[in-house]
Amino acid sequence: MVICGSQRSEDDDRRLLRSMEQLNKEKQGTAFQHVRNNIEGLNGRCGVQDTDLIFLKGLMSSPVMSSLVKMQDRLEETGGVAEPMGTENTDLLHVVSGICRELGSKPAQELADILHSPHIQALIEAHDSIATKSFEAQAPAETLPFLLPPAANGMTGEAIRMVGISKQLNEPLGVTVKSEGDNLVIARILSGGIIDRQGLLHVGDNIMEINGVEVHTPQQLQEQLKNIDGSITFKIMSAYQDSFPSSRCYLKALYNYDPSKDNLLPCKEIGLSFKQGNILEILNQQDPNWWQARILDSKGPTGLIPSQELEERRRAFVRPEFDFTTKSSMCGTRMSKKKRKRFYQTKANGDFDKAELLLYEEVARMPPFKRKTLVLLGAQGVGRRSLKTQLISTAPDKFSSPLPYTSRPIRDGEVNGKTYHFMSREAIEADIAENKYLEWGEHGGHLYGTNLDSIRAIINSGKMCVLDCNPQSLKMLKTPEFMPYVVFVSAPQVELLKQMHENGRHHGFTSMRSLTFEKAMGRHGSRRARTLESLASLYEDEELKSTIEESGRLQRAYEKYFDLTLVNNNFDKTFELLQEAINSLSTEDQWIPVSWVY
Repeated sequence: MVICGSQRSEDDDRRLLRSMEQLNKEKQGTAFQHVRNNIEGLNGRCGVQDTDLIFLKGLMSSPVMSSLVKMQDRLEETGGVAEPMGTENTDLLHVVSGICRELGSKPAQELADILHSPHIQALIEAHDSIATKSFEAQAPAETLPFLLPPAANGMTGEAIRMVGISKQLNEPLGVTVKSEGDNLVIARILSGGIIDRQGLLHVGDNIMEINGVEVHTPQQLQEQLKNIDGSITFKIMSAYQDSFPSSRCYLKALYNYDPSKDNLLPCKEIGLSFKQGNILEILNQQDPNWWQARILDSKGPTGLIPSQELEERRRAFVRPEFDFTTKSSMCGTRMSKKKRKRFYQTKANGDFDKAELLLYEEVARMPPFKRKTLVLLGAQGVGRRSLKTQLISTAPDKFSSPLPYTSRPIRDGEVNGKTYHFMSREAIEADIAENKYLEWGEHGGHLYGTNLDSIRAIINSGKMCVLDCNPQSLKMLKTPEFMPYVVFVSAPQVELLKQMHENGRHHGFTSMRSLTFEKAMGRHGSRRARTLESLASLYEDEELKSTIEESGRLQRAYEKYFDLTLVNNNFDKTFELLQEAINSLSTEDQWIPVSWVY
């Protein structure tokens, strides 16, 4: 080959073709790749929220999205249109249906009925029209009414049908029934069960016979099913009811549930046991009292759990006739709640906590991202402040804690903004009235508190704000603005806690009570010293027991807010686990409240 006076070999042609193919591949998805590479540049621009960017970044990085883009590029290529295998499938459908009718066997008759259904015929006709590109509208053919022969009991032949399924011995069907007069009616079909997967039975269908034996009660149904291993034939009288699509959502369980101890559950065998903190996938909410759910990422079956409304009424003992309701929603389901109008007051926060019934929290899975605040909770003396100090000193470029504000006068040698922010009492009280403080208190006649603006300043600097606040402050922090990761530091056994205090005393940390006894021991003789030492040990043991009791009370009252619980058996190990948990936020998917996203 000669081009422009130069001779080219076949190797040159192959290299040219390979380079052109590589160029075409590089052009594919360039727009998609450009958007993905510039997502980070949207941060802080155009009013885009952090959660929106996190969701978009996770969506663009998913393998499903990459596969869709590749498929789009493939379809846009020249010659990428698939050719149909055939264009005369309507005639073939009639031929196969006629052959099945002639065979006369039960499976052949069932196949003929399926092929003869109007939905299958319309589907095949649509396929042939698209394959032949015959898109012109055709005049509807004149049809004659098709009358079904009446059955012996007066019902039409379409209302009575036979349904066959296959099951193993002791395998549940995933269906509950109820008696309505002399009829046995399907009340509920569990998602994922045999009946649900087959899709031939529906809620409201009347079960007339099983393998030729009439059944009228749930007991008769159980008697017939318990020893069957293999095929089952149901005689069904169909129910024509409007079906509503069930909305799926994900809930975080905020309490423990054992169906074996629930006297209200209609069938304890199909109840779903779960623990506080489990993520539940809600599959069906049509029943106002019992939802169908399964524990996410587990291989267990679908089961029933109490609905929000049922569990609220059970715990509050509200009689229906006195339930003057207002409407609210969760996962698209309407619920009823007895609501009493009362203004929230910070000083009455404990009363609100006791009256609050948090049972489920709707959550959403988000790609890895860094939380804005780290909240360390725990009883006094359990080591949470030592963990905060160690965390900030280890990585001061990643973590910081806000300085408290105070109304006490500044002392000699103190610098405003180093240990405290000093303000007048009037200014602090004015800010408290405008809800600018996370928490505050009075000590020695002076106010102390944590200003929310100091927390925002740390977040805006790109660091994670570390707080060791009271649990009551979680209501204000658990918002999209602060996105807290809540860690509860639980007290260990008395012996280990005492050992921790001894180690802390060697490093210069000791309680005021122990310090008082140590000074007294230095002023008196040996016998007096031994007496005071035994008293100090007694008081210290009481103090440690009080710490453990307080830790238990806090855990029981606020466990529903915790993302992680660490038992501080060993400070170094606890600190290591805390670091691992914080690092995992940037590498693993997270379940967060839906209110943070939508």
